[in-house]
Amino acid sequence: MTIAISQTDRLGTNPFVVEGPIVPGSGVPGPNFSLGTVAGGDRESEWVYCQLVLASQTTLQPGQWFQWTRDYVASLLTTAAAVVGQRCGVFSGAAQPPTLTGGPAGSITLAPGTYYVWLQRNGQAPALVATATAALVTAETTTTAGQASAPASATATTKAIANVNFAANQTFTATTVNGSNLLTSLSGLNAGSGPFIGAAVSGTGISGGTTIAGITYSPSGVVQSITLSANATANGTGITITATGVLEATLMRPFLSKVN
Repeated sequence: MTIAISQTDRLGTNPFVVEGPIVPGSGVPGPNFSLGTVAGGDRESEWVYCQLVLASQTTLQPGQWFQWTRDYVASLLTTAAAVVGQRCGVFSGAAQPPTLTGGPAGSITLAPGTYYVWLQRNGQAPALVATATAALVTAETTTTAGQASAPASATATTKAIANVNFAANQTFTATTVNGSNLLTSLSGLNAGSGPFIGAAVSGTGISGGTTIAGITYSPSGVVQSITLSANATANGTGITITATGVLEATLMRPFLSKVN
């Protein structure tokens, strides 16, 4: 995941702030930037400023895939709604203070309304991935909103996503305590490469279906602990943990290239 430290000539750009809901006549200004404005950051990262209209309450989490029109109106990406030729990218997460659970970028739940968001199109980013094989060379849409897939070969009737590749499932070691939902004494992690909120985790003493609910960072960006959605069922030191479902992606201005 990348943090925007380089700014555009428009002061105040922050790709991790969701603006809205914007209600006409409310006196709340919006949008604050021209649609299609680009913000840059480290590791070649780029974000595009888009409009997002939500008809119902929606939770956005780091790694969700979006597509956007030539007018920069964004929508969650699905196979059924995907339009060949449109550009796509991911929601990097909503801003959080670095010492709070959730780290510098976490999930956010939004009421129906009109919002303005920054969607990442270049650089390293979290990405929701249903399937990730050893090949990691094929990227495509799925029927689940905001989720992509990286199978060994293309799936018929899906839409191909060009110019993106995914890292493999991530492994690291941690200490577990029976009855606690915290993973501590972490080793083998790089904060910029994950793990990410929403990822499924497995390992000795971790119940099936457990996911990462929060991540606590030090002010310098080092991962201090990981909060799980369920308590561990055993004590363990140096336990190997595998994180799947939300992987690091390298984005190279991806777009929907064809129907498979």
